[in-house]
Amino acid sequence: MSDVPAPTASPAPAPHAGQPVLFRGGIVLTMDDAHTVLPRGDVLVRDGVIAEVGVNVDAPDDALVIDASGGIVMPGMVDTHRHMWQTAMRAYGADWTLTQYFVWYYLQHGAKFRPQDYAAGNLISALDAIESGVTTSVDWSHGLRTVEHGEAAFDALVSSPGRFVFAYGNIHQSPWEWTADPAIQRLLVASRDDSRMFGTQIAFDVPNQDEQFPELAAYRVAKELGLRVTTHAGVWGATNDWGIRNAYRAGVMEEGFTYVHAASLSEESYQMIAATGGNVSLATESEDTCGQGYPPIHQLRRHGIPTSLSVDTSVWFSADLFSAMRATVNADRALEHFHAHRREPAETVTHVKLRAEDVVHMATRGGAQAIGEDSRIGSLEVGKLGDVILLKNEDSPTWAPLINPWGQIVYQAQRGDVHTVLVGGEAVKWNGKVIAGDLRGVRAKLDDTVGYLEREVGDDWIAGQHPDIPETEVLTNPYQYKK
Repeated sequence: MSDVPAPTASPAPAPHAGQPVLFRGGIVLTMDDAHTVLPRGDVLVRDGVIAEVGVNVDAPDDALVIDASGGIVMPGMVDTHRHMWQTAMRAYGADWTLTQYFVWYYLQHGAKFRPQDYAAGNLISALDAIESGVTTSVDWSHGLRTVEHGEAAFDALVSSPGRFVFAYGNIHQSPWEWTADPAIQRLLVASRDDSRMFGTQIAFDVPNQDEQFPELAAYRVAKELGLRVTTHAGVWGATNDWGIRNAYRAGVMEEGFTYVHAASLSEESYQMIAATGGNVSLATESEDTCGQGYPPIHQLRRHGIPTSLSVDTSVWFSADLFSAMRATVNADRALEHFHAHRREPAETVTHVKLRAEDVVHMATRGGAQAIGEDSRIGSLEVGKLGDVILLKNEDSPTWAPLINPWGQIVYQAQRGDVHTVLVGGEAVKWNGKVIAGDLRGVRAKLDDTVGYLEREVGDDWIAGQHPDIPETEVLTNPYQYKK
């Protein structure tokens, strides 16, 4: 018998631009209103949109047929809160507390970012998202110290594969100041009207307990420009109930506004968010780690507040929504058991409330609803944009047997199992490899950025990764604007 291994078949070439693609014989999670599941279904994408979903769909003569058997076909995921620029310092802050994040990033490292460094972070984050099956990201761009930084961030987004909502922010200046800048307003309008973008938002926080509510001016700019607001709310010791209360009293909380974290709020604040049609972006790995408050899934469920998921920042956390889904399920179940065990008499939870299916909804349809694009993305339905992912890994024992698709996605899958990603019918990841963008060129930009930051920060470069800040040097709340 010969010891020479049998030749392996070469993977099929990626579909060419404009070629119809038919996913054949996979478990199809449509994420429609009924969460319809087709155990052996087909999805046809043609002319950039979903043309047919069903069983035994006829393949057009020129279609590329992908064998999806043994895999899961689902909508592209939507991340509703990702500080993309910070990916330029990926994993740097793995041992930070939230206070150290504020000090090191906002007051030291982050303040040193040049426009090109901001762009480098956005460029690598965009490719990062695509690799893990995230086809739409809200770029929570809150370090834009100058309009040049904003232009660099915007240019990086429109030149990257994927869909992006540009959430413009500037933590280094009060929101009532930077939103009044005519140059920034021009950029906001240009982004809003650019067909290459998937939306524009204004990103700012309300950290001051000030009854005068100076942030009202920023809300009014958002209203004048027709933009949604996204804000970090319910962050312990930083942005709490007063921001919600002031905005509600001023009548500026509107349907579709996003409240990120929402982890340390009162019952009244949750009621105000629910009553005004707001939604919450959970970044559960962040809430678990940082101290914003316990991940509030139980409160959002109780008040019927629409929920989506987000990465937050890969300077710290995982850069994929598989981790976010898993963390969200675990956090809610841990709290449910904890409360039951502490009751008198103690109880045993026999049926958990949050299911794997629920967090898959948050990562797909929930994200689309949060950014106001439910009519175009978030589910596999005829007429929606062809943002489709195939999860399949024939070389992994973790994919056999494939029984419960919801459980497989939440507890078994990872970015390496993302076989194919289509955005508008165009392949951006194929056969497990990102094929869109310029990874080599982006790596070169990152090398320049990291080298620059390391020189600028000096000895604190290592200390920032392993912080040990004396108590006397910790600010009571460094996350605040100076009036």
